[in-house]
Amino acid sequence: MIVQNKQQEAQGAPDEHDPLLGSSSSNGVVPPPPFEDVEHASGSHQLVDFSQNNQLVVASAEAPPDFALYEADYFETGSGNLVSHDPHLNTDGEALYRFLLAQADKTPSYRLHCKGTHDEHRTRWVTEHHSSDGRHDTRLESYSETVTDFDFYIDIGPGFATKPIHWSVADDEPAYRGLMVREVESVGHKRVVKRAERKAYAKWSEEREAMGYPPWVVGLDGWTEETAEANVVALRSSKSLRQWADEYCASPKLLKEFVYHKVLYGWNIQQLKAAIRSCIKSTMYQGSVTVELKETGSKIYIRPDNKLSRMLSNKWLKFLSIILFIFPFIWLFKRFHSRGGGRWEVCGGAYALKQWVPLAEQEEEILRASGSNSGDLPPGYTSTSFSSAPRVKQTRTGTFKLLGLREGEWFRKWEGTITRAVISKYQASAPILDTRNNADLVFLDGY
Repeated sequence: MIVQNKQQEAQGAPDEHDPLLGSSSSNGVVPPPPFEDVEHASGSHQLVDFSQNNQLVVASAEAPPDFALYEADYFETGSGNLVSHDPHLNTDGEALYRFLLAQADKTPSYRLHCKGTHDEHRTRWVTEHHSSDGRHDTRLESYSETVTDFDFYIDIGPGFATKPIHWSVADDEPAYRGLMVREVESVGHKRVVKRAERKAYAKWSEEREAMGYPPWVVGLDGWTEETAEANVVALRSSKSLRQWADEYCASPKLLKEFVYHKVLYGWNIQQLKAAIRSCIKSTMYQGSVTVELKETGSKIYIRPDNKLSRMLSNKWLKFLSIILFIFPFIWLFKRFHSRGGGRWEVCGGAYALKQWVPLAEQEEEILRASGSNSGDLPPGYTSTSFSSAPRVKQTRTGTFKLLGLREGEWFRKWEGTITRAVISKYQASAPILDTRNNADLVFLDGY
């Protein structure tokens, strides 16, 4: 649409009665309409162009495309870990930071592996042929063979929707901070840790994981389940997660790697494994028993987008490089060259298997109205059928309710399944699924 402007002579200097400054004028000129009175075509924009001949040109234009989040390329390994060689994640710290936050919503899990074997001593007749004289000798040979009696898996994960608590290592904790060796940091200075420090920290990390403590705990003093998420200080590094992402992206190393570690906490893994062993032994099984709890989907790897880095992410090509004695030279390049390798393992997410959370005001009112002082739940807050332990308790800091399953509740639930799998000599690579429908069981009288 083209509007021809009418030229008028100026009538002296503008004053407060000018139509562009006020709502009316003494010369009878009608003021322009307010902004909200101007009608626009819905769903379109207008392009305004002032040409040289004082003409106003208004043209319609299409709306800009909607904003879309960047979707990085990645793949999952057999253990559920995530690996990405996306070039944008290696150059843009903000993109890497947002990618880690998005992938942190995927909860990891434990995979229980139970295996029983025994050795059998057998004999067999062996015939030897002598080519010199053509004779055949037959002799009795004894040998040992390992026989697998049972071998099965069970997946263990949080029984409730849990959000991760992002954590980072403290500056005085040994960690990979850009080199191929562990370092500690103090006021802008990094120092390679000694062997004794590294061994002591590895021992404490193993004990902490076995007891089910979160990764930011440095000691047992003052640690309670009720205060696990209350005023928690999980980001203990002097740098934020975004700053670590920027530092990784700024590195020019060809074989660098950023690792985001997801950690499950809340269960005493050491006691749980001992209980499972006792369950297996109760079946009168006399063989060798292996009980392992391994994390699945617990790590996110960010690696550069080059052929050598992608080759090392392929387990078959990496295995081939080991056979051909190529990998030792790659390791030397990563370890000693200034443009070789570097590792960042300084942060991650923590996920609770069980969690005591404060009761809401409405829930406390229901609890008081029920007259329950023993810690049992009032009607409407039914406890799990696998344990009679209370799921609500009163502490000095308030009333708390339990989310998720205790390790004892989980064991009571799966004890029968583990026993039957051992007795029936069950063997399968796929994990055993929970096909029990509790919704149908609760209607049984007396269950």
